[in-house]
Amino acid sequence: MAIKASIYHLTHYKYDKPVRLGPQIIRLKPAAHSKTKVISHSLKVTPENHFVTLQQDPYGNYLSRYVFPDPVTEFKIEVDLVADMTVYNPFDFFIEEEAETFPFEYPEDITTT
Repeated sequence: MAIKASIYHLTHYKYDKPVRLGPQIIRLKPAAHSKTKVISHSLKVTPENHFVTLQQDPYGNYLSRYVFPDPVTEFKIEVDLVADMTVYNPFDFFIEEEAETFPFEYPEDITTT
């Protein structure tokens, strides 16, 4: 029997007067290399008048860079996510033949100095 987890995240700022926001980096997208199956994911950013650039950092994580050209009176980020929390075997990986016995020896061309 699978367990589904639903997560809702809200960040909401309201300002007394219009302000200019600098570029906002948002890292609220699931990692592509995760073993957890994501059933659904949505990211909504308000105000609607913005430019978005989708990027990846050096570690392969997704990020979004939002630029707001006009002054704003509020800034809101909403994320909805549903994940399948099926149990998986954490020891399900490949081991090289050379590493199946311990202690093992490194080849001579690899130095430890």
